[in-house]
Amino acid sequence: MLQTTVKGKGCSPQKQYPAALAPHDAVVKDPVVFWDTLRRFHFLMGTKFMIPVIGRKELDLHVLYAEVTYRGGYEKVVADKRWREVGNVFRFGPTTTSASFVLKKHYYCLLFHYEQVYFFKQQGPLITPSSVPELSYEPKLPFRESPGDDESACSDSVGSGKPGLSAIGIIDAKFDCGYLISVKVGSEILKGVLFHPGDHLSRLPPPPIVAQSNALVPYNHRARHGRRRRKNRRRADPNHPKPNRSGYNFFFAEKHLKLKSLYPNREREFTKMIGESWSKLSPEERTVYQNIGLKDKERYKRELQEYKEKLTPRKSPEAAAASPDC
Repeated sequence: MLQTTVKGKGCSPQKQYPAALAPHDAVVKDPVVFWDTLRRFHFLMGTKFMIPVIGRKELDLHVLYAEVTYRGGYEKVVADKRWREVGNVFRFGPTTTSASFVLKKHYYCLLFHYEQVYFFKQQGPLITPSSVPELSYEPKLPFRESPGDDESACSDSVGSGKPGLSAIGIIDAKFDCGYLISVKVGSEILKGVLFHPGDHLSRLPPPPIVAQSNALVPYNHRARHGRRRRKNRRRADPNHPKPNRSGYNFFFAEKHLKLKSLYPNREREFTKMIGESWSKLSPEERTVYQNIGLKDKERYKRELQEYKEKLTPRKSPEAAAASPDC
């Protein structure tokens, strides 16, 4: 497991709460007053101030503080299990799967003692809450702390005595046994693996052993559904008239014969070249080929009619005499 833990220096039980610099109503109403008093509070407490980033966006601590104190404060929200309700205000993206946990952790580290002074107007030694969030790295949520967080905002002496998190972690990818992560410690970015094998590795099937001679899997052709079946080709009747051609077909044949003699090795380009030549023809020049196409169409109709008449069986004179008159 890749983890960085730095013990804080500021939040010891011997410390005293500083006096509030503004009333709670002014802090909630004016974000400028909130940020000034919050930074001043952490400076006086000797703790490192940071702005968390969740889902690639900075967490608005002012909104978080206003929403939690509106619901009665940290311990009231924990007791009523309303962290999900608080998280809905921020409208995190679908990748933020543990918003309640992260909001609770950041509020405890950055705003709990601030809340005691400005919301509950506490004085004297620090107060330990009855519910302290787990401050270890949470792999289910890709999040990172703000740069410059070389010390934890919460120490291991506050709450249950568990060390705080001071690294900036981003999950790059996930695999069966853990996560590929990037961790920023100060100005240095470390790439590593957050490995948690557990007991599920023993249940994984062994990789299949494939002989080198069988590495190539034979291709089994299967007919696709919906593909049109090819019609059986009918044997051509040599007596059937030749179908007519359009004016463009005559132009194409004429140009193709000339291009083939000029560029015998560029037949693949002929279609494009002929199409461009056809589009450049004037209306008068194009009418010449279109008239040729119309004449060929009349020829085909005439020959087709004659062909059909030949196929129609004619009655012999004996059969006509034997048939009764109507």
